[in-house]
Amino acid sequence: MPKDTFYFSHDYNARNDEKIKRLIRKHGMIGYGIFWSIVEDLYNNANALRTDYNGIAYDLRVDSDIVASVINDFDLFVFDGDFFGSNSVQERLDQRNIKSESARKSASYRWTNANAMQTLSDSNAKKERKGKEIKGKEIKGKEIKEINISFDSFWDLYDKKTGEKGKLTEKWNKLSDSERTEIMRFIPNYKICQPDKKFRKDPQTFLNNKSWNDELIGSGEIPKQQIYKNDDFEAYKKRQQELGKTLN
Repeated sequence: MPKDTFYFSHDYNARNDEKIKRLIRKHGMIGYGIFWSIVEDLYNNANALRTDYNGIAYDLRVDSDIVASVINDFDLFVFDGDFFGSNSVQERLDQRNIKSESARKSASYRWTNANAMQTLSDSNAKKERKGKEIKGKEIKGKEIKEINISFDSFWDLYDKKTGEKGKLTEKWNKLSDSERTEIMRFIPNYKICQPDKKFRKDPQTFLNNKSWNDELIGSGEIPKQQIYKNDDFEAYKKRQQELGKTLN
């Protein structure tokens, strides 16, 4: 088990909560399992998940309608724009942080007052400061590179959510801005030529082979301007405008 794995309290009487009872009455133990799976993901993501019902459903291998119902219909979560979280999870995270800080201060006090270990303590403190400085520089270096189009925009527009999302995200972020833009312009035309998603290339194959450079079968019959009138592309442009970006 990874060293940075944390435990969270699971109340043994959670099923007696009226909201949970309503959840179970409607969706049975499947809904109950989905709820706790979402809670685990919230703990792993600083209590903030995007309201991507299809993505959550794909990860859990369940129906997206049930996921949407669990999240929205029982007052189990709170929302902030496109994200949601849990007040209960936040309270437990705050308690954990307080305990961690108290333990750190206690250990620091004992360490500081152990005269026999004073020299070692000073040495470790310097190493810790140096490590933080290096880490800070790495973080700043990462912040310099902005991604003009997020992976989620590609993921939603391509609409064939197969493969390991984490690895696909890394590959997407390594592309140039112009490549990402060309991909987003290509996909609507590709979907017109291949409307059945099961016959489209998997996202990994599409990105690895740079398939946005391929000639589309039947593309000559599609008016050149149709790509800009396609509903998928229009929806994508609207999302970008809402984020204050412009697609050139």
